[in-house]
Amino acid sequence: MLEDFLAIEPPIAKELSLPKRIGRLPDLAYNLRWTWHPEAQNLFSRIDYSLWEEVHHNPVQFLRQIKRPQLNAAISNVDYLQTYDRVMELFDHYLSTSKTWYQRENPDLLNRPIAYISTEYGLHESIQGYAGGLGVLAGDHIKEASDLGIPLVGLGFLYTLGYFRQTITEDGWQEALYEPLDFANLPVWPVVGRNGDPLTVSVSLPGRDLAARLWQVRVGRVPLYLLDSNVESNSPVDRELTARLYTAELEQRISQEIILGIGGVRALRALGYNPTAWHLNEGHSAFALLERAREYVAAGRSFPEAMDIVKQSTIFTTHTPVPAGADEFPLWLMDKFFSQYWPQLGLERDAFLNLACHHQSWGETFSMPVLALHLSNHANGVSEIHGRVSRKMYNHLWPSLPEDKVPIRHITNGIHTETWLARRMGYLFDKYLGEGWRERMDEQAVWDHISDIPDEKLWEARIHLKRRLAAHIRDRSRKQWLSGKLHPIQVVNAGVLLDPNVLTIGFARRFTIYKRAGLLLHRPERLLALLNRPNLPVQIIFSGKAHPADEPAKRLLQEVYQFAKRFESGGRFIFLEDYDLDLARYLVQGVDVWLNTPLRPLEASGTSGQKAALNGALNLSVLDGWWREGYNGRNGWAIGEDNQDQTAEVQDTQDTESLFSLLENEIVPLYYENRSADNIPLEWIARIKESIRTIAPTFNTRRMLKEYVRDLYLPAIRNPFPPIGDSSLEIPT
Repeated sequence: MLEDFLAIEPPIAKELSLPKRIGRLPDLAYNLRWTWHPEAQNLFSRIDYSLWEEVHHNPVQFLRQIKRPQLNAAISNVDYLQTYDRVMELFDHYLSTSKTWYQRENPDLLNRPIAYISTEYGLHESIQGYAGGLGVLAGDHIKEASDLGIPLVGLGFLYTLGYFRQTITEDGWQEALYEPLDFANLPVWPVVGRNGDPLTVSVSLPGRDLAARLWQVRVGRVPLYLLDSNVESNSPVDRELTARLYTAELEQRISQEIILGIGGVRALRALGYNPTAWHLNEGHSAFALLERAREYVAAGRSFPEAMDIVKQSTIFTTHTPVPAGADEFPLWLMDKFFSQYWPQLGLERDAFLNLACHHQSWGETFSMPVLALHLSNHANGVSEIHGRVSRKMYNHLWPSLPEDKVPIRHITNGIHTETWLARRMGYLFDKYLGEGWRERMDEQAVWDHISDIPDEKLWEARIHLKRRLAAHIRDRSRKQWLSGKLHPIQVVNAGVLLDPNVLTIGFARRFTIYKRAGLLLHRPERLLALLNRPNLPVQIIFSGKAHPADEPAKRLLQEVYQFAKRFESGGRFIFLEDYDLDLARYLVQGVDVWLNTPLRPLEASGTSGQKAALNGALNLSVLDGWWREGYNGRNGWAIGEDNQDQTAEVQDTQDTESLFSLLENEIVPLYYENRSADNIPLEWIARIKESIRTIAPTFNTRRMLKEYVRDLYLPAIRNPFPPIGDSSLEIPT
């Protein structure tokens, strides 16, 4: 039974000798609710701020390293103990309350769990299990599910090496460093039975069986289980299968996806879960649908019957706006890995391959998104424009339907507000938005009170966040300089000359060609003039990682870095290496303008601009993804035209001119001119208020999850087919 695996306390609780008065700190450390509860984070940082920074805000590692004198000082501080008691009371209430939104709306469905499967989760910088926006979205998704009380259970990987650490050489070339994660110092712990043995599941790979063990993470009310192939009984090669995200080697990639999909289903069964809805976050986990169908076939159903049952209870979210971005495997590889599996489905080879056949100009492939769409009755893109692109891209799967009738809807992505909101902005919202605004953050009426915030208070908050960003960047630069490994010009590139009084633009995201990080570089002399305009200077911060196998993206990153080295930039064109969630928070909270320049319509959604807007930055973006829905002409700026049919060359030319024209003629003058006697840019503040008022209530995960529940989860849950484990359908062991 499930409780056999959940009654194990985090291992650190037995190892530490904490003062009894604050003895429940491990309870906080091992539940990631602290990642969106600033007061809980303060309980650690107030004991020893330097150590908290040194361990990258990891409370488990912090508790292992903190010294007794600091703990004794904490329990002698009355104010600290009052904060501790308040935090623990809120923590206990959060976990025990029966008054969540989902419980009120669907009291009859509390015991019908929803499985959420994703290959990456961006939960916190201390857990390197994410590569980019897909993972950050997954992390925000399950945090909001926790807040709303949705009975979600998450499934993914615990990567031995995580994603890579990025260093930039003096000539601007990205180098990838992989550092083994010390699981003992992470807020994760192994799933074991009451007999103390680790829980493992087995999947078949060519010529052998592979064992994967389970780890658990608590994300508020949501349990997240992570698979790991680094098990002693596996071969050395197989132990490395879950070491890295997004390996480019095909056999490793398909093995990973077999572990995640087939192994993931078996893991949830072993834990005692019987989900009545299954949500696949992208196609990486689509093999889970085959395993679920296999279970029904093993129980006596025909494959068509099994397929119908699986389809009714499956939700598939696609994040890929181009076929080239989808996971596909050559048919010879499918033969190698699945020739023993398709007979268990009652299928011949051709029938099996036809489940996901994708015809390319050079041959046929087995497409994971196609498999997911074939076995899902509920599918969605992640913005209005992406839904349209997806219907066009997959129209061939429904040849009898016109494009606008293809059954792929859209639910636009949002952000987990509590995770991304700066504490200083939160204080303002608490004071002026009204009591209980955090519970009603998806209501427009709440945010209409933004106008009640005095201009000078909002500007004070913005200046505070800019200074905080500048201080953080200077501290990073100093630490890099102290390492003795940097050339002086690299220290300048890292932002040591950043000025919090200068208009600051941020561009931070995954480096890939379609995101066009180099658009500003198309007019280098114009860019230099913009940076050094007398009395109206601009500083631009770039950050981001290119996939280690993406050579064009790494060359683009090098071009950006080398421009930052030019002495003419005056240290105002900056590249910050090793972009992660910690740096992302500083940037979205501290810049004045958030720049986004994707090639239309290749930005499925994007959410970084939503985080920036929440904190008072203004968006300067191409009308793609979420911004096409969010822009209203007064809450930011639109680059180029709303035209999806232009060639890349035409878009580059027109968007470059539009970008510079906006900066030179509108944005820079608006920031510096028309200031009050108190030096407050009143028109700029008016735009900030309009941006927050229009973007914050809509582009958040509160609205997003409620849409998923209403439009996708409930139709999947309320289906007429018996789930695995139902008394009317026995599954052989």
